[in-house]
Amino acid sequence: MDISGNPRVLSEIPCELQSRLAEHGQEHVFRFWDELDDGAQCKFISQLETINLEQFTSLAGLSCHERKGKLAPAPVVQLEQSCKDSGEEAIRSGALGVLTVAGGQGTRLGWSGPKGTFPAAPITGKSLFQLVAEQIMFSQKKYKTTIPWYIMTSHENEEATISFLLDNNCFGIDRTDIFVFSQGEVPAVDSQGKMLLSSKGSIAMNPDGHGGVISALKISGGLEEMESRGVRYLSYIQIDNPLVHVVDPVFLGMHIGEHSSNEVSSKCVAKLDADERVGVFCLLQDTLTVVEYSDLPSDDATKVDDQDRLLFSAGSIAIHIISVDFINRVANELPWHRAHKKVPFILAETGKQIQPDEPNAFKFERFVFDILPMAQHSLVVETDRAEEFAPIKNATGSDSPESSSALQLERAARWLRMNGFEIPEHARVEISPLTASAPEDLAGIDLPRVIGDDEAMVV
Repeated sequence: MDISGNPRVLSEIPCELQSRLAEHGQEHVFRFWDELDDGAQCKFISQLETINLEQFTSLAGLSCHERKGKLAPAPVVQLEQSCKDSGEEAIRSGALGVLTVAGGQGTRLGWSGPKGTFPAAPITGKSLFQLVAEQIMFSQKKYKTTIPWYIMTSHENEEATISFLLDNNCFGIDRTDIFVFSQGEVPAVDSQGKMLLSSKGSIAMNPDGHGGVISALKISGGLEEMESRGVRYLSYIQIDNPLVHVVDPVFLGMHIGEHSSNEVSSKCVAKLDADERVGVFCLLQDTLTVVEYSDLPSDDATKVDDQDRLLFSAGSIAIHIISVDFINRVANELPWHRAHKKVPFILAETGKQIQPDEPNAFKFERFVFDILPMAQHSLVVETDRAEEFAPIKNATGSDSPESSSALQLERAARWLRMNGFEIPEHARVEISPLTASAPEDLAGIDLPRVIGDDEAMVV
């Protein structure tokens, strides 16, 4: 580096890459090039070559999205058991695949590794991945079909996720029926639109959000793989909810029924209160959308009807059925959102790493629910939160491993009581996904009709 503070132009830097970065006003990233060893230089160049500079430049100039227009509550329908037969027929025909978003790490839970490897079952400690895999295995056996599993990871956890699955023999699923792909990443920028360095030889990157699954499926070849199998519908779930019904024939039947557009259908639960931290299904200018809890005006969030029930009560729980044809049409159309965040970075003047106390950078991401306004008609179906919503997001308190375990135990006991078993209040019962996916699957199961108080039992 010369005394002016400008980066040296070295012959080792590929001229074309250096020129392109300079064209986009990002030549500062080479400031510490001469301090890197050969391996670090090669790794840095490889990272830079993966960045879509044209896309990045357009994102760097993105302004914060302002929602305009009046909001109204979204229309919501109830689950219709009469749709079950058509859903089961579609499953038997091989038309359903499972799409799981699992790009997160377990850091917030104090867990080292991908979040999907976190032990979530209350008695056996089965991982979140195993709970999903076993639901797929149960449905494959029940419907005598193959249900391929598509898993979106991140660059950070892809290798660890694949190793975990292989080390556990993919929990019985044929490895050729699992398609793992990684979501995209984009650089974080400062207020001047400059890329931040996370080290002297790397750019501070961030995953492109759960909405990145739509474009990543296309880029990875996942959509082509689905079409070759005849998969027409995807059960979209996020990895952090161990109560989710991974394969739901009633929901699928409603999606492909006469009242649906056969594009995207979503499940919701009634919000517990106005302050619950979930997005809300709303109509914006008569178009269905999801408004994040932090963006819903307080006047709307607290509105109630004449029976004192929240008007904006349809809480999004990130469960959807999405048609593959629809994903093909909208794969390149999801909008981007900008968020002001704290991002550690290398100070250009000294090379020292800074851990900011306040937001110092902008990250860019996409949301999967942004496909809703693109559909001609979307279906929102209310489900019982006690049946399908026990997320693990926080280390303690609500939406924690402790709260999720309690909800899992309660559901298991309820399913058994529905089949005539006497389950004491304090007994701990876990139902394996390999045993049942719904209460009716327990009919005729050979178990003691009564278990003792404070006992633990795995069914």
